[in-house]
Amino acid sequence: MQDSTGGRVSLATIAREWSRIGMVGFGGPPAHIALLRKLCVEERGWLSAREFEDGIAATSLLPGPASTQLAIFCAGRVGGPLGAILGGVCFIAPGLVIILGLAAVFLTDRPSLWVLGAAAGAGAAVPAVAVHAAVGLLPASSRRSGGVRATRMRWILYLGAGAVATATIGPYLVIVLLACGLLEAVVRLRPDPGRTASVGLFPALGIQAAVAGGLGAVGWVAFKVGALSFGGGFVIIPLMQHDAVTTYHWMTGAQFLNAVALGQVTPGPVVQTVAVVGYAAAGVAGGLFAALVAFAPSFVFVLGGAPHFERLRSSQRLQAFLGGAGPAAIGAIAGAAIPLGLELTHLWQLAILAIAAAWLLGLRKGVVGALLGSGILGVIAVLAGLPVSH
Repeated sequence: MQDSTGGRVSLATIAREWSRIGMVGFGGPPAHIALLRKLCVEERGWLSAREFEDGIAATSLLPGPASTQLAIFCAGRVGGPLGAILGGVCFIAPGLVIILGLAAVFLTDRPSLWVLGAAAGAGAAVPAVAVHAAVGLLPASSRRSGGVRATRMRWILYLGAGAVATATIGPYLVIVLLACGLLEAVVRLRPDPGRTASVGLFPALGIQAAVAGGLGAVGWVAFKVGALSFGGGFVIIPLMQHDAVTTYHWMTGAQFLNAVALGQVTPGPVVQTVAVVGYAAAGVAGGLFAALVAFAPSFVFVLGGAPHFERLRSSQRLQAFLGGAGPAAIGAIAGAAIPLGLELTHLWQLAILAIAAAWLLGLRKGVVGALLGSGILGVIAVLAGLPVSH
């Protein structure tokens, strides 16, 4: 990749521009990518179109929040290692501040009636948002699988495995994702079985949280979100739900739905959801610590891997691994709708879920609009006297 900037961009400029994107980046990764491209390629000419596309391709190979990693990558290309760190922090910080502020409102012990209604309404739409996210990823993944019948059948198998794993063994989803990736690598690289032994691209999974709670447990949950989530976005949900609700009892199921909704309606990366989980566990300190741990791997991956991105992109082992782990992650995102839907406790929430599904999947409208509209419907419902959980 050739650097088209002709010189370093000042750190002050990086701080200003990446903070702006972090504040206005509603809509998830597609919006973040569009804003970064407009800034770096179209308006300032800091990067060539080819270099930017290479950055998208390279960061998409990494576990964790892809749009965050792209923001770090672009800032690093125009400002060096310090620029990468500053750009990433400025991209993350605005949404983190907003989501922690909202968490303080929505997770208070005695929220007002309208807050309860807005939370229950927005939470009701979350299962539909999960399905919408998976559907949006299917076309590219399907094209990547090719037209060979055997490959297509394995692709369907991996989708199903991810969906079933999410609905049944959520906390062990990462093992299923890795198994699908390794299986595909073995199948594709069968002529040279010895090569598959070096597919160990990711941290070992034999460790377990050696803590019963507190910041140690928060850190372990956040680490899994940041370092072991293939596909980013909604694939982090089943990785968090079991720990936050069942294992450590930091949140109720309804509060977890609220956390997911907050992660969708605030600017910046969806992985900010983990900050709400940390807040529920240990207050503001827990939220900040969870965000720090969850995003740290992205900085390490990009800063450490940037010199090797070109080689990674051409790696047959990596491409084969992603050929299995990728569709499994998409299946996991769709399957998340099941445990999320089971958290709904009132019939009127099912009506809102149906409306949100029609908005997202039928009319193909935006996620932020669906969640805000569902929140308004929730407020109307509770003010009209319909029941709501406290």
